[in-house]
Order: sequence, then structure tokens, then C-alpha cells
Amino acid sequence: MLKRRTRTVSTAALAGVLAVSALSACGDKDAAKPTALDQTTVSGGSADEAPKVEVKPKPLKVTETQTRVVKDGDGAVVKGNEIVSLKYVLVNGKDGSQLDTNFGKPNLGLNLGDANLLPGIKKGLANQKVGSRLLVAMPPKDAFGEQGNADIKVAADDTVVFLMDVVSATTPLKSAEGKAVNPPKDLPSVKVQEGKAATITIPQGEKPPTKTVGQLLIEGKGKKVEAGQTVRVTYTGALWKNGKNFDSSANSPEGYFETVIGQKQVITAWDTQLVGKPVGSRVLLVVPPKDGYGAAGSPPKISGTDTLVFVVDILAAY
Repeated sequence: MLKRRTRTVSTAALAGVLAVSALSACGDKDAAKPTALDQTTVSGGSADEAPKVEVKPKPLKVTETQTRVVKDGDGAVVKGNEIVSLKYVLVNGKDGSQLDTNFGKPNLGLNLGDANLLPGIKKGLANQKVGSRLLVAMPPKDAFGEQGNADIKVAADDTVVFLMDVVSATTPLKSAEGKAVNPPKDLPSVKVQEGKAATITIPQGEKPPTKTVGQLLIEGKGKKVEAGQTVRVTYTGALWKNGKNFDSSANSPEGYFETVIGQKQVITAWDTQLVGKPVGSRVLLVVPPKDGYGAAGSPPKISGTDTLVFVVDILAAY
């Protein structure tokens, strides 16, 4: 029932660029193994300025994804199902030209469990450590396929090279975790069972509030959600008038829902109330029509006068 997401990655710099058909992936376990990237150099750079990646020899072509560890990190090993945060530079192996970077911009968050992620990204990151700086060369089959990517000037047979700084790797929560908060008695009560739609009970005789309510039921211990991030949540939505559920992430194949938050990709109440809440939180939302689906509603289940009630677990933000 919510407006659906339209992209796989969370920063505008690579929006739509890293989404292609997935292949099975495994990492380069032997960091010392010679690679086609051994002569490629990385120099300079800062938090705001991208390092210079000088490809040698040119043109650089590979038939399988290869990874060279420029600097070995001392953090946890990336297993392949986490949400990973990166700084990156993308270079064309044909001529060494820089195609894109997010240095000086927000980190790039990638869901390694997403079936639409470039196979070369997963292969390059698997079994590497947080804190590492990597060079990853990807052939077309692991990057943009036979069609290439005209938007960033990658031809059909071009090898691309990613410089990646692995900032963090986080395993999404299964459900809310943190400190329980007692809500006011005039708000709906909630019973949550992992993997199933929540039970939402509307208080008898109470009129719905006229302004949106965002009430913590569990206060998470994670970082606060920021506008523009992708959030992973579980949720159930019910109608105030009769308490009947109209939607739940438990009914989806994944069992969760992901969306960019704070960017008008979901109803207004979600944008205003989930931004600023800590990851791990369980949030009760009571939503009048103006912050939900408006006077048009969302037929056939939601009319233009219906107040909505959601319980939302914030599992990750990236």
C-alpha cells in the first residue's frame, strides 16, 4: 500500500547504475595473488577530494573480476549479506578516465543481499575487511553487461575499475531492539510476533487524533535515520475505524520493506516520523488522511477519511 521504492542504491551518484541481473559471487580469498591491477596506482585524496587512480597498463581488460588489496583493514570480514558503506572512485579500464566518485559526498550504502546488485561488487567485497582500500576490476559480465552503460560512457566491452574504501558493514536486525517505552493509554496497543503481521488494538471509545503521532514503543540503540537514506523496516498497517489490518511486510516475499526515506517516496507521515528515530526502534504511527493518502484514499481498502495506524520496526538505515 505504501509508495514503492524505485532504486537499489542509496546515493544519487550511482542511482540505477549498480542495478543489473545478479550472478553467484565469491570473493578473491588470496589477497597476495598477482592480479591485472598490480601496476595500477592510487595517490592523493582526502575526505573531500577523490584519490587519483592511474590505470596501468592501458587498456586494462579482465575476463573475471579481480581484487587487489591496496590497504588491509582491521575490521570485521565482509561475509556477503551485510549492508556495506563505501567511499568509491569508478574508472574506465580502457583509458583510465574517472567516471564517478562520492568523495566529498555521503557514503554509498549497498545491500549485499540485493539480487539486483552488480555481481562484481559482491565478488570484490566478499571476504575483505572493514577499513580496507580495494581495487576491483570487473569484466562486462560482472558489471554493465553486453550493453555497457552509455550514461557513464562505458562501452559494451569495457572493463571497469572500482577503488573502494570499506567504511562499515552492518548486519540488519531481525526485529526492534532497545529500551521499551510505555505509550499513552489513549493510543492503540500493539502485539508483535516476528515474521507475522502485528496485532493492533484500537482503544475503545477514543477518537483518532487530528495530528500525526509518532510514538516510540522501543527506543533503538543505533544511529538516527537521516533523510535520503534507505531504510529497511518491517511494518503492519491497520484502520483506526475497525482495527483491521490492510497491509503488512510479513506478506511480502522478503518479509521486510525498503525505501528511501525523507524524499517523498512514501506517505508523508513516514517521511516526517521515521527520520530522526534510532535504528532498532519500534514506532507507532497514527496517521490522519492529510499525512497518509489524502482525500483520495487508497481504494478499495482505505477511504479518504480513514485514519491509519502503523507499527514500524526500523531494522537498518544505509
